[in-house]
Amino acid sequence: MSGTEDVVTDYLALGLRMGRLVDGYVDCWFGDPALADRVAAEPAPEPAVLAAQAGDLLARLPDADLDAGRRRFLVAQVTAVECAARRAAGEPLGFLDEVRTYFDVEVGLGDPERYAAVHAAIGELLPGSGPLMDRVEAFYARNVVPPQRLAGAVRAVADALRDRARPLLGLPEAERVDIEVVRDRPWNAFNRYHGGFRSTVTLNETAGRTIAVLPLMATHEAYPGHHVEHCLKEAGLVRARGQDEHRIALVNTPQCLVAEGTAEHGAAALLGPGWGRWTSAVLADEGVTVEGELVEQLVGLVNQLMPARQDAAILLHDRGASVDDAVAYLHRWLLLPRDRAEQIATFLTDPLWRAYSTTYIEGARLVGSWLAVRPPSEPLLKRYRTLLTEQVLPGQLRDGTVPAPADPVRAAG
Repeated sequence: MSGTEDVVTDYLALGLRMGRLVDGYVDCWFGDPALADRVAAEPAPEPAVLAAQAGDLLARLPDADLDAGRRRFLVAQVTAVECAARRAAGEPLGFLDEVRTYFDVEVGLGDPERYAAVHAAIGELLPGSGPLMDRVEAFYARNVVPPQRLAGAVRAVADALRDRARPLLGLPEAERVDIEVVRDRPWNAFNRYHGGFRSTVTLNETAGRTIAVLPLMATHEAYPGHHVEHCLKEAGLVRARGQDEHRIALVNTPQCLVAEGTAEHGAAALLGPGWGRWTSAVLADEGVTVEGELVEQLVGLVNQLMPARQDAAILLHDRGASVDDAVAYLHRWLLLPRDRAEQIATFLTDPLWRAYSTTYIEGARLVGSWLAVRPPSEPLLKRYRTLLTEQVLPGQLRDGTVPAPADPVRAAG
């Protein structure tokens, strides 16, 4: 086995072992079944052993027969895996250090005065004499997608997005997304990529209560978000360039911060201004009525409140706040119904997901800043496509060293 194959295979095996140790740690896997079978047949993994294996791999990577970009990517990923294994072994680790090691970002609390200014703008957008929270909840109630219509509505929007995305992004003919609805999850939606250009998007049945459900859920999870990114990277990085490290995706790594940040900007990249009106027209055919233009305006403001979600995690895990304190903070600053704030707090206290809100907040900031500094002649979607096709780390977004895209690869099948 060559040095290249050795370190990449060891990285894949390490990720699969972490997946055995921590349910949900492997976000997707479409690699060699024989490797998966071999790992599955091993004795139950021990966190300290996995941390040592990660450390050994980090020591070998600088001398691996890989180009500098691949080495940099693998070092960042394995560093995050080592941290997760050490934490699973019981090693004390501060929350901010955990976030820094996983994602290569520095985080801190947001500014409540800024949130208050956004609240004032929302109040102007939703006029009335009652408390702002009541007006926001009434808006949510008017724009709900009932659970029994959620799958059909998301399917309709996803199909319309697919028709737009396929010619613009060069999607393979064989790609497809299946949609299913489940209950009682700590998240709104989840994309599971199976390889072979196929994904399943799983929706929490209560997701239709939030204004972000359509089209933002479909753009984030499917077109041009996670599903499209997996498809284009399988076609280009894996099949065309032989970078098998992209046959696995692991949560709580720099890879997922960039992926979540990219998906957060999917609607702007593919649809641009006016996506609310576009969504209203698509959903009208499904018997679902939403105030599309108003939804788009409100989402623009609510997105400025999203750092409060990360604040709640910092308060919980770094400042000694209680779960009730975090729920009250989310209820107040994110203008959420209390039960929705409680659902987010459940996500923030889950051992696997507690740091994950950073991927949305800081990922969106980094990606947005990088997209914003494109040359005036460069279309937004062209620059965005680079994130869907190339291996990108947070530091490259910060310092402007994102690799230039290779020639487009059109996958067969």
